[in-house]
Amino acid sequence: MPSVPMHSQIREIVRRRILDGTYAPHSQMPSEAQMMEAFKVSRITIRQALGDLQKEGLIFKVAGKGSFVAKPKAFQSLSKLQGFGEAMAPAGYETFNQVLSMRRTSAGELVAKRLQLSLGSPVYEIKRLRYLNREPISVDVSYFDVALGERLAQEDLATRDIFLILENDYGMHLTHADVQIEAISADESLSRHLRTAESSPLLRIERLTHADDRPVDFEFLYYRGDAFQYRLRIDRC
Repeated sequence: MPSVPMHSQIREIVRRRILDGTYAPHSQMPSEAQMMEAFKVSRITIRQALGDLQKEGLIFKVAGKGSFVAKPKAFQSLSKLQGFGEAMAPAGYETFNQVLSMRRTSAGELVAKRLQLSLGSPVYEIKRLRYLNREPISVDVSYFDVALGERLAQEDLATRDIFLILENDYGMHLTHADVQIEAISADESLSRHLRTAESSPLLRIERLTHADDRPVDFEFLYYRGDAFQYRLRIDRC
């Protein structure tokens, strides 16, 4: 099995230090000479590791002063259907959910259409505030049929992804999701929950998740535009 190149090992060590706060946002990184001494490697190896981190947006360089830690912008790939915690854990992020409300309500036109229900049918709404490394990152508003929603309301939604509960506990086979993304401005409620200025930019994601061919989870996800991004790889066939 081939060994991992040294610059990749150093990149991963430094990435962990940035993500866990050892290197605080906007603080100056150790100099190249200091890192050469600490890791016992050449300058070119250090520059390769730092170059990779700069491409990821984790650090930035100031001419004549060195490298500084950027405020990392978390990202999630759109090429794979995953829950938020499930997607963030491999990158070393800490996630937590605060349940804001759970209630039975009537399906409006869009919710009814997406869940294939009649207008005004009873649905269950679960609203959560998602935290990433102890900072609020998104407000998620999810809709389910009443039986499924009331069952989910009894689960540990603070630490567990709904997707994993549906699959591992309820035996559902999640197959795909239809996703729409647009930019919006934060209203008073969203800005208060996300601790951002009113009218600041947000990503609004509308996602309808299916179990086999049946829609089971319709969501509105509101992400802070300054702290999160979605990424998608597109291949040319």
